[in-house]
Amino acid sequence: MCRWIAYAGRTIPLEHYVTEPSHSLVSQSIQALESTAATNGDGFGLGWYGDHPEPGRYREVQPAWSDDNLRYLCRHLHSHLFFAHVRAATGTPITRPNCHPFACGPWLFMHNGYIGDWSRLRRPVEAIIPDALYPSRAGTTDSEALFLGLLGYGLMGDGPRRDPVEATALALAQLTALAGTHPFRFTAALADGRDLYAFRYAANDKANTLYYRASEGGVVIASEPLDRDPATWTPVSENSVVVARRNEPVEVLSLARFGLGTAAPGADARRLRA
Repeated sequence: MCRWIAYAGRTIPLEHYVTEPSHSLVSQSIQALESTAATNGDGFGLGWYGDHPEPGRYREVQPAWSDDNLRYLCRHLHSHLFFAHVRAATGTPITRPNCHPFACGPWLFMHNGYIGDWSRLRRPVEAIIPDALYPSRAGTTDSEALFLGLLGYGLMGDGPRRDPVEATALALAQLTALAGTHPFRFTAALADGRDLYAFRYAANDKANTLYYRASEGGVVIASEPLDRDPATWTPVSENSVVVARRNEPVEVLSLARFGLGTAAPGADARRLRA
């Protein structure tokens, strides 16, 4: 399983979460504590928003712990919304196009999950990608295909615009149907430069871990806590989405309202100021 972090809030250097904490993302690339893969050394990537509508990206195929450039980039890059991801490949090649995060227009996406029997399901999943977006398909991962597919549910294109949570839920419903009895895990982050959404969902399997911590300065969402004090982190219930819209309280919503999975008790009532 991959490990990732997403942040939204006041502008800070990326090193604040990617390289500095005692259990930073770079540390997790060497020794993850809540993953079936202790090391996540099959490439890494950064994505961030600055002065342009589209995000900046840096992706590399070598392990995060061995790239000297990463520490300098994270110290000097500042952003109000950024992603970082370390990869543990699940059958697709270790290439730069297969490294997260993925970008298309203003959207940024990263994923920790799995579609069972991908070799069989690849064609029907890719068929969900709108023709206009298919040229953006640069790699071979299920993650990139999921991203481009869900963009076609009202986030990009000529049709009516949908709320990102609704659009993702509609995509997940179709993908769950395509997966059938095969395991489908989707723990992912999606952002447009203004707002951040993080999903924890699974069908025929247990969802990969996800946590968040909100404060007056912002919210950080991570595959596992970035320090040795888990009490300061809130686990995200299965089949839920963390919604962090700019200048609004952070919410955790149940995906059950869209007919996905089962309701997370109290999820719709949780609101934290960030």
